[in-house]
Amino acid sequence: MAKDSFNINLSELSDEIASQFRGLDTNEPGQWPILPKALAWFVAAVLVVVLGWFLVLSDEADALEAEVQKEPTLKEQYRSKLTQAVNLDELRKQRLQVQEYVTQLEKQLPGKAEMDALLSDINQAGLGRGLQFELFKPGQVVVKDYYAELPISIRVTGRYHDIGSFTADVANLSRIVTLHGLHISTPPRDGGAVLGMEATARTYRYLDQAELEAQRAAAAAAKKGKGKGGKK
Repeated sequence: MAKDSFNINLSELSDEIASQFRGLDTNEPGQWPILPKALAWFVAAVLVVVLGWFLVLSDEADALEAEVQKEPTLKEQYRSKLTQAVNLDELRKQRLQVQEYVTQLEKQLPGKAEMDALLSDINQAGLGRGLQFELFKPGQVVVKDYYAELPISIRVTGRYHDIGSFTADVANLSRIVTLHGLHISTPPRDGGAVLGMEATARTYRYLDQAELEAQRAAAAAAKKGKGKGGKK
């Protein structure tokens, strides 16, 4: 008897639920019974979540993944900067040492007004060793970013030891002078006692303020011209 009553109750419940979904007016959802309303709200909520995922959350998930990929690089940069911070005092000392060294090298570069005196020193170094100058010809000045280079073609004749002493004297000048392309030969007319040496001596000088400003202006003009060319 109880089983029959249970079956009847289930049947009545199923009929009641089904009856709530019959004859629903889609234009008046507010008048629907409670079960259709609850189902409609549930479906709407699921659609909102799904659409929100594809329209908003998926982009945020991609952005999050991109940031996660950056994490190893950022950690490495942090370690590097931490090491620099720990050694900051030592790095500052090294920087001061480098600046002092650069200053010393700059002092070895003559200015434009001192170039004539330097050329005279090179010439006197050769004459002081008893060498005969067959050629002593300064070339065209080559202007670099922060200094100018002056090549000097040299051809001298003299004894072996005198030529060697001359090159040592040039290397020991207070100003920087370098010798390039050395070629030593025996002049035919002098047998083996006298040697001839050809070389290019290069000396360097720092740029004065006007030359530095001209360099900056030329670089800025070149950069501006390159930018216009790129826009075309």
